[in-house]
Amino acid sequence: MDTTKPTKGLWQPPAGTPIFLEEPDYIRVETADEDGGKGWLPSGFIEWFVVAQTAIPAMLYLPGSQAYRLPIRIGAYAMALLAFSVWWFDRGGKRVGRRHPAEPWLLLVLLLLILMIFHPLTNSILSGTAQTTLYFTIFSAVFWSSGFVDDPKELRRILAILLVCNGINALVGVLQVYDPDRWMPRELSFAFAPNSSALWASSFVGPNGRILIRPPGLYDTPGAVCGAGTTAALLGVIFALEPRKWWERLGALFFGFAGVAAIYLSHVRVNLVVLLMMMVIYTAILALHDRKAKAITFGATCAGLLTLGLLAAVVLGGEGVRDRFLTLLADDPTTVYYQNRGAGMQAGFAEIADKYPLGAGLARWGTMRGYFGNSANLDSTELFAEVQPNAWMLDGGYFLLGLYGMALIVTFAYDVKIARAKHFKPDDHAWIAAIVATNIGTMAMVFTFVPFATQMGLQFWFLEGVLHGAVVKRLRE
Repeated sequence: MDTTKPTKGLWQPPAGTPIFLEEPDYIRVETADEDGGKGWLPSGFIEWFVVAQTAIPAMLYLPGSQAYRLPIRIGAYAMALLAFSVWWFDRGGKRVGRRHPAEPWLLLVLLLLILMIFHPLTNSILSGTAQTTLYFTIFSAVFWSSGFVDDPKELRRILAILLVCNGINALVGVLQVYDPDRWMPRELSFAFAPNSSALWASSFVGPNGRILIRPPGLYDTPGAVCGAGTTAALLGVIFALEPRKWWERLGALFFGFAGVAAIYLSHVRVNLVVLLMMMVIYTAILALHDRKAKAITFGATCAGLLTLGLLAAVVLGGEGVRDRFLTLLADDPTTVYYQNRGAGMQAGFAEIADKYPLGAGLARWGTMRGYFGNSANLDSTELFAEVQPNAWMLDGGYFLLGLYGMALIVTFAYDVKIARAKHFKPDDHAWIAAIVATNIGTMAMVFTFVPFATQMGLQFWFLEGVLHGAVVKRLRE
């Protein structure tokens, strides 16, 4: 009897025939090789780039480093220019698919800034070129980083390295309040004279009347650890709830705890608000993809971590820490914002827009003026920009405000599209949601800070690029 043909019921293979069942992609479990066999150490340029963004600024923590402050500060951004050069010349501008939707708008931003170098009120050709280069260096990451990543699972390693680097940074910040004699660097970007105004503006009263400096972490600016703390807090909870080894999850939670405590000790309230926003966005994305149990667990863990972090910060930094953040509840959010940054932003923007609708020239504010500006140019005096819209108005008027604003708007719409996409593996959604939540939080900071003139903006466009590279093929399919 021929057993290769069905007779009655289901067909059965001949006796002894091996059977191979292929698992669908969405239920395949990655175990021993889940990190691609790369091991613990960073591998490849893209991962070492993430390490360098913390390691290079940390050199300012070393004794005698202030003499080399300019090259060290430039070093972190120079890594991005190096990466762009490698991508452009060595890889021929290789892309994984279509362009990121923000790229055309950013190219127009670059063109406008090149023209602004020759604005009659630009401080000098050198400082104007430096300002333009800074802009390009920061947003160039969205061009080149997508060429190094082509699969969502690669995001896990990038985010894990980001967690470790920012977690260590936040932990150092906590130790700087716990034992400042041992951990607070003597090389800071302001004078340590006992009666200096910079010292008092960067300090607070701790337990027993002790004067404490707002922790810089592995940077040299008081309070700067708040940025690293925000990233560590969000990623720490995310990795703590992933199916990893117990000690890896515990370590991630510890870094998250250090991140929350560092935010409180830095006294930077806006970072706490942004962290809450990131956590809510991440929870919403989980719920959107029917992972409601994990969303509830994530929310409960975040609430516990925020509470424990505050208790630890009060023990180390005194009740003034608690009182500082309780002011966020003094009134409705709109009123609190207006009383702190909103009024200054509104008044500053109105004045700048009235006097400089086409821009005030480049290098009128910020670090590029400090390092490369010409103080003898009395027609191009120093101006002040505390929030990003005001800075854009100074550098390029309504044109720059509109172009960079459009770049962020299309990026926001693209991130929402990615977050809502259903055709990714469940595990991939965790990493996609982490980047989307982080970047939307950074966008919100344009109304309280100048993130796109700092490493925060560089991290934003870097993460946006790797996210695009990881998902563009799947979205096209």
